[in-house]
Amino acid sequence: MNIWNIAVKEIKSNFRDRRTFVFMLAMPIVLMLILGAALSNAFAPGHTMEELRLLYKSNGNDPQLTEYWHGFIEEIGKEGVKAVEVDSSLNGQEEVRNDRYTAYAEITSSGIKFYGSSRDTIESNILQGMLTVFADRYALASAAYQVEPAIAQEIVISAGQSSDFIRETSLDPTKRPGSTDYYAIAMTTMIALYSIISASNLFRGERTRNTAIRLMAAPVSKGTIFAGKVIGCTVINLICVLLVVLFSKYALHADWGDHYGMVVLVLLTEVLAAVSLGLGVSFLAKGESSGLIVMIFTQVASFVGGAYFPVDGADGVMGFLTHLSPIRWANTALMQIIYADNTTAAWSAIGLNVGVAALALIAAVISIRKREAF
Repeated sequence: MNIWNIAVKEIKSNFRDRRTFVFMLAMPIVLMLILGAALSNAFAPGHTMEELRLLYKSNGNDPQLTEYWHGFIEEIGKEGVKAVEVDSSLNGQEEVRNDRYTAYAEITSSGIKFYGSSRDTIESNILQGMLTVFADRYALASAAYQVEPAIAQEIVISAGQSSDFIRETSLDPTKRPGSTDYYAIAMTTMIALYSIISASNLFRGERTRNTAIRLMAAPVSKGTIFAGKVIGCTVINLICVLLVVLFSKYALHADWGDHYGMVVLVLLTEVLAAVSLGLGVSFLAKGESSGLIVMIFTQVASFVGGAYFPVDGADGVMGFLTHLSPIRWANTALMQIIYADNTTAAWSAIGLNVGVAALALIAAVISIRKREAF
């Protein structure tokens, strides 16, 4: 009963602290609106391209290659590629450099020399990929011609018959996060980690206000006070996180999927881990250094964890730091739950959060036992 009373008192105290409460709600919502609007194009599902224009020069000394090449450009022409043979008055490389053509290719029996545009890199890469396929198919056709001449032409022409240059396969190709959806998740997990700030002040504030002695004089055990404060701090921060979720869902129409229970469980364990870390740091660090440690940790974890921009594909030191961020764990789990219906992905994040919380709480409890007062 004493634990519950202390927890309720902690919740009421936080509600009275309007500046902190507004900070926990206003900051993620404002960032959600700003970043979601500013970076909306970065989350566009496709890339619109103009007509692909390929300038080429063919060596007419090989009739078989010439025949196969003309069959190939006829097929890719059906896919929107305009292939133009260069005449003697034009310099193919200069035409590409002046952005009149997407790419220039010299076709010889010994291979293909390809010159792509640095301005239209996506279009140029597509053409390069198509020509690579043609070269591979021609080599295969040449070998097949020695055995079965009838199928050689079919092998080469089939290189240009794909209706999709890039294929994407997913469980639900139409379900992907937009900028608002991404930042709804990223800002929610970020503010969940910010619970570490209020937790680091739980007992440090008592010492600053000189009320720690009164706590120790009360007929309540240290464990009861500690448990009540942890529960109260966790509940009030979880309420802030859930309010951000509700705002993003109903005001911004962000997609939170259908597995709400697992989403809340991931966020709850992240808040618990943050609160536990805050308490651990406040007891292990001396003086005001705990506040500095907490601020540096939250900013670094937010930056490398994907709070401000996606960090997929990072490697080296950046990749190592990315996987140490609790925000990264939560973001990855929530993306899997919401957009792949993969609820099992949540358990790795939940396990990591609970493990971090347990270690930090054990460290805090050991530190408390060594002290005469909080």
